[in-house]
Amino acid sequence: MLYLYSMSATSSRALRHMAWANQRVYDSLQGLPDGALDAYMVNPEWSARRILQHIVSGADWYVYCLTGAMWSEVPTPSVIADVPALARTLAEFDAAILSQSELPDDFLTIKEDEKSWQNLRSTLLAQAVHHATEHRAQLIDALESRGFTPINLDDIDFWAFERFEKEAGK
Repeated sequence: MLYLYSMSATSSRALRHMAWANQRVYDSLQGLPDGALDAYMVNPEWSARRILQHIVSGADWYVYCLTGAMWSEVPTPSVIADVPALARTLAEFDAAILSQSELPDDFLTIKEDEKSWQNLRSTLLAQAVHHATEHRAQLIDALESRGFTPINLDDIDFWAFERFEKEAGK
């Protein structure tokens, strides 16, 4: 028998960390030249501009899976000046995802095109955290491989987040 419980404080904390780290990374890009958006590691289709867009559109998709709210078209940044608007949109999506951690761990039905499937809310929340983490690292690696150093990944790890929370009195 499967017992469904509400999410734990650990889930909520991981989601708060995700939102904080996302904003730190997007903010760190200010001051980089527009050409930095063309940086990539191996596959030029996964440039910094594409990864930035993908992180936001992925968060939008998780909101859809968790709430049923239809996702929107997320623009790909043309210049660095486009990044703050993406960051604001990402913050809204991250807040919507975080709010789901307060709900019971029910099976949710996800419909996409002609197919549908079910996942536990906790699976979607954990995958949202994993997805953002994976692509933040991919973004920073792509930028660093081309000589741009916007932020050190150690500055956005859980240890840094804990220091941030302590300093902010949270």
